[in-house]
Amino acid sequence: MASASELTWWTQISNSTKLRVGRLLKAHGLKGAIKLELYTDSPNERFKTGAVLELQVPEESPWFGKTVTVSDLKWFNNSPVVFLEGVTDRTAAESLIKAILLVEHELDQSPPEPDAWYDHQLVGLKVFRDGSEIGFVIRVDHMPAQDLLAIKYGELEVLLPFVKGFVPKVDTEAGLIEITPPGGLFEQIEEADAN
Repeated sequence: MASASELTWWTQISNSTKLRVGRLLKAHGLKGAIKLELYTDSPNERFKTGAVLELQVPEESPWFGKTVTVSDLKWFNNSPVVFLEGVTDRTAAESLIKAILLVEHELDQSPPEPDAWYDHQLVGLKVFRDGSEIGFVIRVDHMPAQDLLAIKYGELEVLLPFVKGFVPKVDTEAGLIEITPPGGLFEQIEEADAN
């Protein structure tokens, strides 16, 4: 099981939200190219030619409140590099460094892949173990090896690998997930509370 790795930025506009799809890292070369950190499983879709992206930058930035349009996405040594319309030299590229790239997303839209969800679809789901409700999902952490569900368990937060073996059922319509965590994960917490 995989979850879509787009992180949700919780700005809601009517029935939509803004999804983070990337962050601009550093200028690449002299012609305005910028290395890109991806927050999406679908870079060729999100960064296709003509895609319009909103910018999350500080208010003092000259880019505040503006959008950028993708002119090309290329890969150099397995690293994505984006070219943006109007950004034609290194100076312009450097003025965008650390900008977060956002797209508007309908809240009820799901990723095209099976068994995949956006973070905002998982946050708030009730967590059931052996038929009993034990907590709820407070966030999704995206780590290099796998995603982790942060589960509010009493007063504590437990991180559970978001893999099919530990999370066999996700039902966003019913508002719940079922977990079968590895032995000892929740038991250690219960033992510590008892002591």
